[in-house]
Order: sequence, then structure tokens, then C-alpha cells
Amino acid sequence: MDLEFYGAAGCVTGSCHVLRYGGKKILLDCGLYQGKDERERGNNIFPFNPKEIDYVILSHAHIDHSGRIPLLYKMGFKGEVICTEATMDLCSAMLRDSGFIQEMEVEWKNRKRIRQGLDTIEPLYTAKIAELSMYLFRGYKYDKFIELFPGFKIRFKDSGHLLGAAIVEIFMQEEQEEVKLVYSGDLGNINVPILKDPTIIDYADYVILETTYGNRYHGNITNQLEKLATIIKNTISRGGNVIIPSFAVGRTQEVLYCLNKYVESNFFKNVKFFVDSPLANETTKIFERHTEEYDEEAKKLIRKGDDPLNFSGLTFVDSVEKSIQVNKIQRGAVVISASGMCEAGRIRHHLKHNLWRKESSIVFVGYQAEGTLGYKILNGEKKIKIFGEEIAVNAEIHRLDGLSGHADRQGLLNWVDGFKNKPKCILLVHGEKEVQESFKEALESKGYNSKIMQLGDLFNGKNIFNEDKISIKDKIIKRIDSYEKIHKDNIDELIREIRTIIEKSE
Repeated sequence: MDLEFYGAAGCVTGSCHVLRYGGKKILLDCGLYQGKDERERGNNIFPFNPKEIDYVILSHAHIDHSGRIPLLYKMGFKGEVICTEATMDLCSAMLRDSGFIQEMEVEWKNRKRIRQGLDTIEPLYTAKIAELSMYLFRGYKYDKFIELFPGFKIRFKDSGHLLGAAIVEIFMQEEQEEVKLVYSGDLGNINVPILKDPTIIDYADYVILETTYGNRYHGNITNQLEKLATIIKNTISRGGNVIIPSFAVGRTQEVLYCLNKYVESNFFKNVKFFVDSPLANETTKIFERHTEEYDEEAKKLIRKGDDPLNFSGLTFVDSVEKSIQVNKIQRGAVVISASGMCEAGRIRHHLKHNLWRKESSIVFVGYQAEGTLGYKILNGEKKIKIFGEEIAVNAEIHRLDGLSGHADRQGLLNWVDGFKNKPKCILLVHGEKEVQESFKEALESKGYNSKIMQLGDLFNGKNIFNEDKISIKDKIIKRIDSYEKIHKDNIDELIREIRTIIEKSE
């Protein structure tokens, strides 16, 4: 077994790890970099040949885990994408939407480039390519053993992070004994609406573990829900609107579930609720097709005939024209819109119309990657640019970590403590540097052996080899070899890569 870490290693987004076993190359996730990670690392190249990948094992549908699968397909991958049934259904909507966003952003950039006399550029992939890549997907149920090839089998366990999200158990036969690698994917928070708590795994030899909130405690989720309801009530009473940037898949449905209870108890008066995201509208329907994955509380509501994702006064906005009409509402509106980090989609229009208003509130209910528009607003910038226009940040800004889909520090530690015997090594990914260092200390205080994985690290079950130890000459030769195989025509990217290698060595 050999592992190579190429995404969410030394950063949060872009999950992508290469597992080599039995002459096969298997990707654990293939996600998009976002925010600062995208600017520093880029999304348009892979440090391996996509044609040589045999399988992608996909933990869940979020774009930072799945978003480069269409690019992988575009560059020659013809293997299989193995995931849960719900993940496959969500990806059919999310990847197509991602392709559409890629097309729209490149179209906007190309208009500027043409005016500047520059050559046009292509999107990473299109909506059509995303649709075609779905032919490679294979969906399975939780708890089922799946043998991909002799000596290699996997099993999905519910991670409690998103509908269909999975912890991946990987069983490999090595020299008369079985080696078990567990990939956490993203672990969910406990007591999250709709979803079950993360599955406790009984044993593992090695664990790849996410650490997104490894230094933070979310607090009581009930208190967070009460706070959300109070924010809405107070904002409406002073004549403003509430804007909730929300991930279209997962977080939007959880927020709707929470608001449903307050609406039905008549807590709100004269409030109109809007979900303004075509992707959220589509994926909410997918949620309603997979009620078998709900937790027991949500199932009880359904058995009583209550739709927990819909209620009186809620409108799913289905067109640009209707979205424009929502922007004209001056008071009494709660708008849930994507994207969750405010980087694309209709949320930017709602922010443009409300961010400068002292009577309005912006409520963040999910992680904001460094460098994103949401991160800038949340971290106190007084003015931000939206569509080239400078907007003052006068609205009240709120952050509700308790609604996070990720386990906090204690949740991660509790999950690790669920193993009957301590794993030989826990490999830490998907986290910011200071967060991972803090969590590593916590693990070591409990007697666990752990390592923080960096971009280019190689792990063979015994040792970790860091690409930083490779000579500058060897790094450049390696990059040139890679580009000659799969990026022949993109000389600009090759030059950028070489410059990055040299700058980091100085």
C-alpha cells in the first residue's frame, strides 16, 4: 500500500489522495480547490496522469470532494467512480451545475480578455462534460462489501455529514494478512437535523482523518437554532431582511428543517421565506427521494404526513426574473441562497442589495474558506467588491457554528476513541495549519500516533516521504515529464509550476 497526498493536504479544500495497491491506482475523492487554495494551487492540472487512474472512491458529493471528476474524465479517465446511491444522485445535479458555473465565469472573463486583445480561455469543463462523466458512476448502499478487484474491497459507512456521505473502509490483502485503511471523508456533527450521527468504526490499521474544526467547539445546536430564530425575528422587526448564504446541498435542507418547527409553532409573523438557488431546489427533491437515509426524528415527521423540508410561507425561486423580484423586497424576507461561501450564484445579488443596510442581517451557517467573499465579510472587512462595485458592510454579521456539517474537536476525538485498538497511524488532512497542529497535540496527549500530511507527501504504511526533500532539479524534471504526457500544449502552466518550485526553495 502506498498513499500520495495531493489535495486537502496542507489546506482545507480540493480533497484528492492517490492509493496504489495491487498494480492499481485509486483516487480517494477528486475535489475542487476553493478560495485561497484555488489561487495558490489551481484546478486545471493533476500531478498524475488521469488515464492511469483505475477507480475513484468518492466519499460524498460536496464540490471540494467531487468537483474535478468531470475534468478527470475530460483528460482521459475511463475507470469507475464508486460511491453511495444518494451521492451519485446528488452529483448528477451538482457536477452539472458546477460545469455551468465554469462556463459562465469563463464567458465573463473572455469578454474582458477580448477587449484587452488577449487570447480566450476554456472552462475547466462544461455542463455537458459533467453529464457525460456521470456514466462512470456506480452507486451502492451503505454497509455492503464491494470487491473492486481481487484482494481489494471496500465498505461505505454513514458519516453523518451529508445525504449519502460515507466513511470508507478499505480492506487490502497483504502477505497473508488483511490491512485496513479507513478514510473518514468529512465527519458530521452530532444531532444535526435530518442526518444520523457518524458511524463508529471498530478497528483500523491506518486512518486518513479530516480536521476542519479540530480546534473548535460548536456549542449546543439547540441554542444555535434559537439564536437563528431570534436573529430573524429581531431583523424583521427593525425593518430589514435576513440573508443566509448556504451550501445548496445539505446546509439549505438542514436550515429548512429547523425553520419548519418555528413556522409551525407561529413563532414568526409577516415573514416570507425564499430558497433562491436552482441547485438547492433540485437537490431538495433528491433529499425527499432518499428518506431512508434520514434519522429517526425526521422519519417520524414523514410518517405523520409532515414534509420537514417545506412549510407555509416558503417559496422555491425557480427563475432569474423571480429572483430579481425577491431583491426588490425591502423588509420581511428571509433569503437562503447559494453559494455558501458567496463566490458564485444568486447570493451575491442578495448581498449587493442588503449588505449595506444597517437594518438587515447576514447569517453564515457554514465554513468559509480563506480568500472567499464570505470569509472577507465574516472577518470584518468594511467594504467589499461585488460585480466590480464597492459595497459597504453595514448589516449585522452573524456566525452560527453549531449548524456546521463537520464534527468539532470533541466530535473528532470521540470518533477516534471509538476504535477498539489504537490505529498504527492517523494521517491528518483537510484542515488549516494551526488547526491541525492543535488537533495533533490533542491526539498525542491521548497516546495516538498521528502525522500532518502535506502536499506531495508519500506514505507507504511505515514511513512518510515528503516531496520537499526531493531536489529542485528532480522536481522540475518530474513536472516536465508530467506535462509532456498530459499537458503538452499548456506551456504557460508549466512555466508557472517551475517558478513556484524555485520560489519555494529560496
